[in-house]
Amino acid sequence: MPQAAESAIYIGCMSGTSLDGVDCAAVRFDDRGPVVEQLAWDHRPYPSSLIETLRRAALGPVDIDALCRLDIQLGRFYAETLAAFMADAGLPRTAIGAIGLHGQTLRHAPDDPLPYSLQIGDAATVAAACNLTVVADFRRRDIALGGQGAPLTPAFHAYALRREGEQRAVLNIGGISNLTLLPGQPDRPVTGFDCGPGNCLIDYLARRDFGQPYDPQGRFAARGRVDTSWLQQLLDGEPYFHRPPPKSTGTDHFSPQWLAARDPGGLNAEDRMATITELTAVSIAEALRSSEGDKSADRLLVCGGGARNRQLMKRLQHHLPGVKVTDTSSEGLDPQRVEAIAFAWLARQTLLGRPGNLPSVTHARSATVLGSVHPRT
Repeated sequence: MPQAAESAIYIGCMSGTSLDGVDCAAVRFDDRGPVVEQLAWDHRPYPSSLIETLRRAALGPVDIDALCRLDIQLGRFYAETLAAFMADAGLPRTAIGAIGLHGQTLRHAPDDPLPYSLQIGDAATVAAACNLTVVADFRRRDIALGGQGAPLTPAFHAYALRREGEQRAVLNIGGISNLTLLPGQPDRPVTGFDCGPGNCLIDYLARRDFGQPYDPQGRFAARGRVDTSWLQQLLDGEPYFHRPPPKSTGTDHFSPQWLAARDPGGLNAEDRMATITELTAVSIAEALRSSEGDKSADRLLVCGGGARNRQLMKRLQHHLPGVKVTDTSSEGLDPQRVEAIAFAWLARQTLLGRPGNLPSVTHARSATVLGSVHPRT
């Protein structure tokens, strides 16, 4: 018999907007702590052919038949990845409460007159192949209630990382960057929003100009000089940076086309990378400062792939001199694992009938149970 939902193991399966692959985390939670018991973690890269197909689907027009096939193809990839992960970790199916499947975001448009968010990777395929309950499609219920549908990780950040007496902010730098503000006063609400580009533009330049999937530890950016005039034009000219929360965005907005339309030309590759890395750092720092009100953050905890970019971390600390900038490993959470763990936690919330969104973040009309549940057979 499956283990009780409260004490079961949950698996988070996260594929973010960086399009690099899938993170899987097996976790057990204890609300009395709160305690996050990390049992296993792994990353499986997408095959290069799948990356290119997903990137074309995410950034351009797509044929509906091709999209349906890609949905099933990605679902099968997730199922194979999860089966290998569970076998390697020695996880018995009877101990697993559910898989929290984020899916691959192709579109996110909560401000459209007909708001929507699309994540593919067929959950029914995963549930059937793994014979486990799968919770997926987390964003649309929040959007149906008037919310942004993102970010969803702040509820988990509040569960795992909030500490009374210390003003904290959590920064996830994936393809897009998002902030969670965790007040040290228990009576103050948690807030959060997407800042703008995280790794998406940096990774694009790394592929195009250096033949690398990303800028390793920010070395390319560190060799360049920031074009301050272009940087200011990017900051001043992008309306998203100046919008107040609630707000969320995606790589379909901060895309290669967005960058190409604003590139002044004449810069060498290192200077271009330095400037775009600085854009990421400055937009995050300004977003944090503008959202703090009368309580500035004491500590910024960074997670996601961007935490490995030393130059980006260095620039964040430069622009936030009064804030201690560290990654989440200082709190016992590997920065690469946080999002996968968060979606394991969100799956648990769903099975326990508990809300997974925070209206103070997304501005949904109410807190609600998230996701669609595909039960084991």
